[in-house]
Amino acid sequence: MDELDQRLITLLRRNGRRGVSDLALELSVSRATVRARIERLEQAGEIVGYTVILRADAVSAPVRGITLIEVEGRAKDRVVAALTGFAEVTAVHTTSGKWDLVAELGTDSLTALDGVLTRLRLIAGIAASETHLLLATPRSSRAGLGPLAQR
Repeated sequence: MDELDQRLITLLRRNGRRGVSDLALELSVSRATVRARIERLEQAGEIVGYTVILRADAVSAPVRGITLIEVEGRAKDRVVAALTGFAEVTAVHTTSGKWDLVAELGTDSLTALDGVLTRLRLIAGIAASETHLLLATPRSSRAGLGPLAQR
């Protein structure tokens, strides 16, 4: 993937419905080049799909955070399964280092977040956790979620 591909992907992340002509103009290349690049990136599996992000997805959970989770022994799969049952858990990632998992959380209030954290700590297999509030999102690759979340 070269610099042009990376610039194209950045533009598509901001607006996946942007027209080929508009993309070509901004990238200073032909429409055929943009179309060929997009097709190649899709066929190579670099672009695996396009999605719609609703305003409600960005602002319905104004209190967001990440929770770092240490898992006891071999309980990772059980803990991940339990976390995916929480509507407030928007993503779960495995990681390296001191923490085994990172859970992204979103709620409508600090009180609700406190409740989620209380329930989270009751999951069998969680040895320790540490939560950080996300205050602002000056940049996101999720189709401009940062500016939406700040409205």
